[in-house]
Amino acid sequence: MYICVKIIRLEFTERIINTNDWATYFLVLCFLLMALAKYFYPRRFGDFMTLPLNNKYFNVHGKDDSIQHPFNIIFFVIQVLCVGIFINLLLDTALGKGVNTHWKVIQICSIYGVFVLGKVTIEKMIGNIFSMDELVDQYLFQKLGYRNFLSIILFCGILCFLYILPNRAHAMIVFAVVILLLNIISLLYSYKKQGMLIASNFFYFILYLCALEISPYIILYKLLMTETTI
Repeated sequence: MYICVKIIRLEFTERIINTNDWATYFLVLCFLLMALAKYFYPRRFGDFMTLPLNNKYFNVHGKDDSIQHPFNIIFFVIQVLCVGIFINLLLDTALGKGVNTHWKVIQICSIYGVFVLGKVTIEKMIGNIFSMDELVDQYLFQKLGYRNFLSIILFCGILCFLYILPNRAHAMIVFAVVILLLNIISLLYSYKKQGMLIASNFFYFILYLCALEISPYIILYKLLMTETTI
């Protein structure tokens, strides 16, 4: 009698499950912060939401206010969170360099937050040195307002790319370019309001652009690229 024995080899493969739960928690936090801002500052929130249509937000709240107002701080936190989430999604989906973990997002948010706060501090110091505190504060308030509003658009884009159109690299890159263009347009609009002052100090304006509006973002890009390779 012959007994045939069939040997079955079992190979173990690691099962990797990607989850977006961490992003959901961060987005819920952003939504709660928006709800708090609307609840405690309803009038300011209403003026803020009409920012693309008129300058009421700047005209009403920009004269007797500063960037340290709680409303601005709340939306700055939202901005930092949304930028961190989107950069990580962009690196992971479009460039394949991101890591789908909440720790990586926290690192990106920390780098971006420290970068922006440091940049604002330097700009305020320069304004104080040249006795231009009021002008610099107005400029920073406008720039912060526009970028906080862009963070709402970024928030909606993240929802779309996470839950409606996942892994759409080309669409995500196009969306990132649109956000960058809107940011540039907002800066040009702020510069347009100070056209006479810029024209009379054009050399210093170019120096400012190179030193505080172009070079810092190149450094930020290098830091983010270095961080994602670690």
